Amino acid sequence: MKISLQKLTLVLLSIFISNATFAQESTVDKVISLVEDLIETETEEEETTSTGLSISGSADTYFRTNLSGGSNDGSDGGTLAPASSFANLPGFSLGMANLIGAYEGDKGGVVVDLVFGPRGSDAVFASSPTNGLYSSTGDVVNQLYAYWNVSDNATITMGNFNTFLGYEVISPTGNFNYSTSYAFSYGPFSHTGLKLDIATESGFSIMAAVLNPTDITEFNPTGDYFFGAQLGYGGFYLNGLFGDNYSQFDLTGGVDVSDKLYLGINATITDAGDETGFSGATLYAQVAASDQLKIGARYEFFQDKDGNYVFGSNVRDTNASDFTLSANYSVGNLTIIPELRFDSLSEDLFIDSDGEAGSTLTSFVLAFVYGF
Repeated sequence: MKISLQKLTLVLLSIFISNATFAQESTVDKVISLVEDLIETETEEEETTSTGLSISGSADTYFRTNLSGGSNDGSDGGTLAPASSFANLPGFSLGMANLIGAYEGDKGGVVVDLVFGPRGSDAVFASSPTNGLYSSTGDVVNQLYAYWNVSDNATITMGNFNTFLGYEVISPTGNFNYSTSYAFSYGPFSHTGLKLDIATESGFSIMAAVLNPTDITEFNPTGDYFFGAQLGYGGFYLNGLFGDNYSQFDLTGGVDVSDKLYLGINATITDAGDETGFSGATLYAQVAASDQLKIGARYEFFQDKDGNYVFGSNVRDTNASDFTLSANYSVGNLTIIPELRFDSLSEDLFIDSDGEAGSTLTSFVLAFVYGF
């Protein structure tokens, strides 16, 4: 605690002036009492005008192998992984290094979120210099935004921020399963724009946003804009994203059924025009076996109307399902995640090492995720 020289001088002067009045008290007692009052006043002032810089982040690595229905050799043309985002590289692989710097003042702040490595590159794919955008370093910026706390219940944010839609997130520290769902993989991942968040006294939260086209984060190359909206209550959120010939509705949330059981849900439907789009529903369950060990499962059913994006196929109306069983074992800030995943498609699109096509793929992942 720092006490200003001016205030300390006033303390000593007041002791001198009041010495006769408080003759029954010892000088030491008077000094202690007045200095304690001064420290309390300084503390209150510092809390009122607090500002600060914080650094957080994570790093993750993993091992991945196909047990059946695919290949572990990238040269034989077989399927290396399900067509969902991240954790798709064979053998011992790198995930992402994530560094987040935040500075917060009384009325606002700024966040700079940088990503490095394969998972980070996949997360900001539309900002890669190879896509012809402005910056040569755009592929390391996951988020960059400033915000203004207009009141205790309202915040205005402008810049690049991760999406408000969906259940899963880019950072593995925010997910229970290490691999991601098909619904998450179809996006969106990020937005650049202006949004207003309002928290009401009744427990509802409201968000409205004006945004660049999805995942184009550095600037707006088309002059088109999207509109986003969110209504939240009790840990559940109804989301909407709307643009030219595009609409997406999304419901996500979760509830602690007991001290040991958690259940979550995500449902999404998108219409991109010309009979294209996607829809899906995902259920999540997690059980705490001990303070260090949790076991969880994810089940997803997903449909892609045109079949082009994730499945790499011209087969229309492709359906997919995945059942993922994961454990989270925590050792301090380190989380160890062994994971078994079963994928099934409505078409024979998985290719094994012998070139045979099939509709199922079984894989195993072991991930180390460290957050700080």
